[in-house]
Amino acid sequence: MRSPFLSFVLTVALGIAVPAAALAQAQAPRLADNAPDRHVVVPGDTLWGIAAKFLKDPYRWPDVWEPNRDRIKNPHRIYPGDVIVLDRSGAMPKLKLATVKVVPRTRIEQTSAAIPSIPANIIEPFLTQPLVVEEGGLANAPKIIATQEGRVYLGRGDLAYATGNVDDKVATWSVYRPGSALVDPVTKETLGYEALFLGTARLERKTVPTTLRIIDSKQEIGTGDRLTPTPRPDVIEYAPRAPKNAVDARVLSMVGGVRETGSNRIIALSKGKRDGVEEGHVLALYSYGAEVLDRTSIYDRNAPTVRLPDERNGLVFVFRVFDRVSYGLVMSAERPVKVGDVAQKP
Repeated sequence: MRSPFLSFVLTVALGIAVPAAALAQAQAPRLADNAPDRHVVVPGDTLWGIAAKFLKDPYRWPDVWEPNRDRIKNPHRIYPGDVIVLDRSGAMPKLKLATVKVVPRTRIEQTSAAIPSIPANIIEPFLTQPLVVEEGGLANAPKIIATQEGRVYLGRGDLAYATGNVDDKVATWSVYRPGSALVDPVTKETLGYEALFLGTARLERKTVPTTLRIIDSKQEIGTGDRLTPTPRPDVIEYAPRAPKNAVDARVLSMVGGVRETGSNRIIALSKGKRDGVEEGHVLALYSYGAEVLDRTSIYDRNAPTVRLPDERNGLVFVFRVFDRVSYGLVMSAERPVKVGDVAQKP
């Protein structure tokens, strides 16, 4: 007797239409071990964390989420106090907001703090920096030309003097230094230049040159460093999800200049908006397969080298996207993530 799975494979191979229900069942997300029947949302929760309680693959959240649309306008906005229920009754598990009867309780969404998709305390500093620019992209930005009392470097509380278009309507400025090129290790294309974030400065007085006070410094600040207006960080409200189309990116760099990193760390990837990468996309990380000598011919001078297959390592959540580069938070990693590793559609 032909197995149902074999019949399904043959049906697809022959181009026969497959009922939507059969496709859904074949692709049903896997529930996490000991998935609860319900979860009460509390402050400190994240969408990723809640999804991981119910699903082995948290990025499959959109596949199982059935919001009660008469209760919330945005299906990705969930608030402390909401109760999420796992419905196992159908072929595809579903997650829903429970209808909870309480003695008069009104939630004003405009003032309630919706839970973030991923840990806000980790990514918040990176929603406005680092900055990726074209070659010479900071050339016309205001620059520091002198320091307080001629100091070589400035720190918190020191004064800096800048020329250029320092708009007096901008209260806070980010200080950058042109960094190294971001080069695709496969195509060798220069994707942009990473500007090094040094700190922030506040407009002190509209003088000539303009006087600014350093209010925060991550690295030493000096003459020649550039200023850009500090934008307000965007709130990440995107549900974690896999891209619809294939993505084949490489890890370009780690924030902090190290060669390898792990979970809860920020990495730069070699794909961006032009490649269809969006905020909220989750990509699978693979350790790039090394080239090794054929061990059966180790004493042969002409022994061939063999490239080992890439090995699945973890997941990365993309939260900031430029035209040709994106930044993501490593959500899980079994081994160190290294420059050159692969990030693909899971």
